[in-house]
Amino acid sequence: MSIQVTLPDGTQKSYDDGSTPYDVAKSIGEKLAEAAIGARVNGELYDVHRPLPGDCELALVTAPRIDKKGRSKWRDEQHEKDALYLLRHSTAHVMAEAIERLYPDVELAYGPPLDTGFYYDMKLDTPIREADFARIEDEMKKIVEENRAFSRYELSTDEGMAKLGEENNKYKLDNAEKAIEKGSATLSWYITGESGNWEDLCMGPHVDTTSRIGAFKVMSVAASNWKGDVTLDRFQRVYGTAFFGEADLADRMEALEQAKARDHRVIGRQLGLFEIDEMVGQGLVLWKPKGAVVRDQLQKFISEHLERQGYSQVFTPHIGKLDLYRTSGHFPYYADSQYPPILERETIRQLADGCSCCAELADKLTFDGENAADIAAEVSGGGYMLKPMNCPHHIRIFASDKHSYRDLPIRLAEFGTVYRWEQSGELGGMTRVRGFTQDDAHLFVTPDQLADEVLGCIELVKIVFSTLGMDDYRVRVGLRDPDSSKFVGKESDWDAAEAACINAAESLGVSFSQEPGEAAFYGPKIDFVVKDVIGREWQLGTVQVDYQLPQRFELSYIGADNAEHRPIMIHRAPFGSMERFIGCLIEHFNGAFPLWLSPEQVRVLPISDKFNDYGEKVLAALKDAGFRADIDTSKNRVKGKVKSAQEAKVPYMLVVGGKDEEANTVSVRHRSEGDQGAVPLEEFLQSIVKERDERSL
Repeated sequence: MSIQVTLPDGTQKSYDDGSTPYDVAKSIGEKLAEAAIGARVNGELYDVHRPLPGDCELALVTAPRIDKKGRSKWRDEQHEKDALYLLRHSTAHVMAEAIERLYPDVELAYGPPLDTGFYYDMKLDTPIREADFARIEDEMKKIVEENRAFSRYELSTDEGMAKLGEENNKYKLDNAEKAIEKGSATLSWYITGESGNWEDLCMGPHVDTTSRIGAFKVMSVAASNWKGDVTLDRFQRVYGTAFFGEADLADRMEALEQAKARDHRVIGRQLGLFEIDEMVGQGLVLWKPKGAVVRDQLQKFISEHLERQGYSQVFTPHIGKLDLYRTSGHFPYYADSQYPPILERETIRQLADGCSCCAELADKLTFDGENAADIAAEVSGGGYMLKPMNCPHHIRIFASDKHSYRDLPIRLAEFGTVYRWEQSGELGGMTRVRGFTQDDAHLFVTPDQLADEVLGCIELVKIVFSTLGMDDYRVRVGLRDPDSSKFVGKESDWDAAEAACINAAESLGVSFSQEPGEAAFYGPKIDFVVKDVIGREWQLGTVQVDYQLPQRFELSYIGADNAEHRPIMIHRAPFGSMERFIGCLIEHFNGAFPLWLSPEQVRVLPISDKFNDYGEKVLAALKDAGFRADIDTSKNRVKGKVKSAQEAKVPYMLVVGGKDEEANTVSVRHRSEGDQGAVPLEEFLQSIVKERDERSL
């Protein structure tokens, strides 16, 4: 019996049933077989020696070519992504084996690859410290040098659960139970080497042998919890990274050093921009006065363009009834990432009525998110929720009035704060938080308006990026996966929405990728992934087309034919999350914001107390011109005053003394360009008014 394999160029070849990607590579050429480390089979990553499932489409994944400087050379972005996934997943296993050798009492839980490396969660009473990383790496090197193959084997679910029961690792048992709940008919393990060597319950895939692992490093260790729940077992999460080339690792370490120097959490504290206070709660940002200036200036900037494009500003509450989110589909679909529902007292009393075990009920009602969702799912109405999204509220504003086709498009905008329950181990400064404000807007349009309105949304994103000097970005179009039940609605609507997004992306003139399975449940989306000055990527602005929510809420407008029609909805947020965007900006600019964004734009520095009065006169002129300015009348010498202003990253320092007072000049110093010499005060004001008003970089 044979199978048909379709290669990326459309060529079809026949192979014996049970053939592997390696067999396919070998039939093409020996060198290709030597380089092959995996394959994409019908879109799914496979081990190179795993039997093919039957007739399929196959694209081989090869190890990269390493240049003379030790850097990896890739065919394209997908090649890099796939190869590094295989490598890092495999290195996670090698690290886990090394740790198990050094700490025999460890209980392993889970070790996934990441975009930047990998980690492994483990239960271990002995703390792993930075001083232990070298020992772990030495053990990993031994495993890599042994050139052991990664081999997969499968057991039926009954056999697999029996095996795990004997091993008595509750974390692996739980992982297996989840896989079975999701429909897996078998459980798979990977052995590093021959039978009897180290093995781990794992879905895979992996590279073919440990010798493929070229360069790696144990990076850090952090606390985490089983299932991300602080009430469950406490873990140590050991992070690492891996590359095919030594120079790749060196580049990564250099980039991390730069990133460390630009860490928005450190700079934000130094500059007094924001605070995250344990008493307030993890992932909840307190905007201090200086940080509020940056946020306010960005809001004013985008608001000018919203007014130009015909948006109407709205305000909505921070909570809504559960039924609102049931109708929208956000609850219970996104229950795991939402705060627990807030049940009304009467609902709680009804649940308690006739219950013989009040203590047990009380425990339930001091619930975590999972229990709350279970209880709320059984209760019709009677509950509220911290809003996870602004869109249902905007929909109800649209629905509050009758609309004609002549009224559309209707564009509703709000700087609306939403709340998501992120796991504690995933929180990170301002870039991953539990409460954040979106520069959110929802447009209600007719079918013939859709294409132009999507383009208008994209224009807004381009204006934001160009104004802030974020010109290096790529576009990602998230499409539905036709085989997934996650996506709701008619296929014809999805086709039209996806076509609008793809056409809009093509109009940008930048590279874009189409990614099946990455759409929102209600429609396709366009995400903007920005590369900052040190090469890191951030997903920021987004535009989404939605046919589903207008149907769920039965929205309508009266068309030219005097009949009811369903509007199409566009979701868009050029900044995305204000917290995340400003966290990225802090690092992008290294805290040295352009003049128009800087919390303090000018600082006056009298050379001695004798010239404080003239300094105050200069300060008054600056404030009259609308600048955020201050004066340093401390007893410090000028050198110390300059140092203080430099540390605060103030764009302009005006040193004033006797000659300046006589000539009505100021001696200008720029934070990055140094001394600019003495200029008339009025001339200086004119130049910085122009710089500010043009939002120059």
